Amino acid sequence: MQWHKIDDPNSPELDRLAEQYQLHPLHIEDCRHRNQNAKIEESPGYIFTVMKGVRLDSAGDLLTADLDIFLGQDYVITVLEDNCPEMQALIQQVEKASNGDTRADQLYYRIMDHMVDTYLPVMDHYGETIDELEDQALEAPTPDTLSRVFGTKRNLILLRRVLVNTRDVANHLQRAESPFIQRDMWPFLRDVYDHVARNLDTVEMLRDLLTGALDVYLSSVANRTNQVMKVLTVLGTVALPAVVVSSIYGMNVKGLPGAESPHALAVVFSVMVATTVVLLWVLKRFRWL
Repeated sequence: MQWHKIDDPNSPELDRLAEQYQLHPLHIEDCRHRNQNAKIEESPGYIFTVMKGVRLDSAGDLLTADLDIFLGQDYVITVLEDNCPEMQALIQQVEKASNGDTRADQLYYRIMDHMVDTYLPVMDHYGETIDELEDQALEAPTPDTLSRVFGTKRNLILLRRVLVNTRDVANHLQRAESPFIQRDMWPFLRDVYDHVARNLDTVEMLRDLLTGALDVYLSSVANRTNQVMKVLTVLGTVALPAVVVSSIYGMNVKGLPGAESPHALAVVFSVMVATTVVLLWVLKRFRWL
């Protein structure tokens, strides 16, 4: 069994292998044109598979990388997306774990299994992020919190699309009877499908939790707005009697009761204080304050 590891899809080595193993030109084109969806295609002499790796950048955004695999009777060809250290580390891990593998389908399974395992740390990261967003939405909702909620939502949509396509690949593998995969590997491939299906369920749960965090944010903002309006309404209501009394005695007309008295100012202030106290008592009585 031979394992050909291609680090640069534009390398002439890939052209040499394509001629040696009669690889289809469209599959070579898929290797060199990135951003392919995860898929699997059977051709005479080999199986061509595109797997999507996921990683997080420094800002916490989700990035994807392609890993193309050609599985033949006695060979495996892997084509990495250039400048992707995560995929290079994955190949190194598979190389260490597959020292005893003498068959191409065993190596193929290990690559698929390690690729699916790389999704778990990403989902754990988003689980912790959503917990943090829920706390922020409840305690201190800010526009930055809302921006992070929508950014996380976009990343989960991308992750879900990757997992849906990967599930289709795993489902095809566990149902297809290919001469390049022996029957004793079928249970292992079914296990890969189970892992992808569980990961997809986890992503759906994270999306529901994120929707809940958004609802909490909107409720918190609405409650804060209601509290501000309540305080402003109470202040305006408490000041209303004093405003009415001062407006009446501020009119430039004659005949107002006590307007000519030397104690008019004290009387007016007393009326204003008394009416304010009565209003506060009424608000307290009806538990509006």
